Amino acid sequence: MSIRNIKAVPASSRMARKAWAWLTAAVALFAATAGYAQVPDPAKIEIRTESLGSGVYMLTGGGGNMALLTGSEGAVLVDDQFAPLAPKIRAAIALLTDRPLRFVINTHWHFDHTGGNEAFGRSGSVILAHANTRKRMSTRQVVDLFNVVTPPSPAIALPVITFEDGTTLHLDGEDIVAEHAPKAHTDSDIVLYFTRANVVHTGDVFVVGFYPFIDMGSGGSVDGVIAACERVLLRVNEQTRIIPGHGPLATRKDLADYRDMLVAVRARIVAMIRKGSSQAAVLDAMPTKDFDDRYGKGVLKPEVFVQRLYVDLARTLARRGSTQGKAGPGGT
Repeated sequence: MSIRNIKAVPASSRMARKAWAWLTAAVALFAATAGYAQVPDPAKIEIRTESLGSGVYMLTGGGGNMALLTGSEGAVLVDDQFAPLAPKIRAAIALLTDRPLRFVINTHWHFDHTGGNEAFGRSGSVILAHANTRKRMSTRQVVDLFNVVTPPSPAIALPVITFEDGTTLHLDGEDIVAEHAPKAHTDSDIVLYFTRANVVHTGDVFVVGFYPFIDMGSGGSVDGVIAACERVLLRVNEQTRIIPGHGPLATRKDLADYRDMLVAVRARIVAMIRKGSSQAAVLDAMPTKDFDDRYGKGVLKPEVFVQRLYVDLARTLARRGSTQGKAGPGGT
């Protein structure tokens, strides 16, 4: 869904007008700041590291959260943020290990998670990802909400090992299990389990502290995000450290709360759609109101989150037919 194709809503709706105004402003802001070479003042961004035990670290900086496995057999990096930050990421890794960075794993194709691929690929790291990550990085992409165009990546930046359902990387006694999360944040998402360390990296399937951006233009859906969260919850325990795509280190409870929020908001919107409510009416009903204090202060404001879920769920219900009793995970 391109920004220019978002369905306009009646001017009589106060909430609808507010959502449309914010959406228009967000496009201008994001387009001015996002991109491989347009990270605002990268000199001021610091790469921070946090030890999670068993040679696993969480790294944060100017893009999506990263994970690092260190050991005598080499290092593995999960995601690599924006291209201009690659030297700082490399320097942060050098403080943790003197072994070569053998592998880079991308949790999905978005440029705030894959921007460093070219630099690390040129220095000999083997890049792994889901097959759809390579497909999308190989062609021109548009981040639909903001209408930001991402050109094809150079060949050296593309994953050289890809998979469909999942794979496992064995290194230094750690098994890193990668599982595809279909049609979730995008169609290219994977969740990574560091089984010995009891650490999970969810990519942008799970974010902490704000409503998620579900990239419908890249095959994402709220049903897929809910399903992915359910699968992770079945595999983790109260001691698991969860690295979200964005935000601070999280717990199983944080993920369960996030899943519960998505299920509740989804159910409310589905119920209104089935009653024939328009997009404007759904926006006016404020179906996220009781969650806004916790999740509504990020980049994606509640009105825009609701608008996107409405479009996603209306299309899903139309495809599956109004007589079907359930529209997917979290359905009513």
